[in-house]
Amino acid sequence: MRVFKGADELVAASGSNLGTGDWLLIEQDRIDRFADATGDHQWIHVDVERAKDGPFGATIAHGYLTLSLVPTLAARNYRVEGARLGINYGLDKVRFITPVRVGSRVRARSELLKAEVAADGSVQSVWRTTIEIEGVERPACVAESITRHHF
Repeated sequence: MRVFKGADELVAASGSNLGTGDWLLIEQDRIDRFADATGDHQWIHVDVERAKDGPFGATIAHGYLTLSLVPTLAARNYRVEGARLGINYGLDKVRFITPVRVGSRVRARSELLKAEVAADGSVQSVWRTTIEIEGVERPACVAESITRHHF
């Protein structure tokens, strides 16, 4: 785990590959709870029996469920100390490349593409997070997210 101790260390680390974290098992219960939270109950996500005969041979996690795991999975790779507040500022790019089948394990590969002091004095950082699926060559998701850290 990489620990950034303040704004200067974060800015100096622009362009760093931060490696990968631990695996997280994607279980049907998580998929079902996400479906309930979002109202997306499409059968490829929640109908276990029907999905067995579907295009993926099992239920799959919602793409947005996979994306929503970015903060949880990235927190296994790095943390920023000394900030009194970190705010999600948005996304530049998101791609859902490979569906995550129920029972798969995923992890994040994190890269700090750039970090710079913003006009308001915060540090704006751009992170590329690649969600990998254990045993699968192509990633589940690649997202570039922007965070503002207020020190």
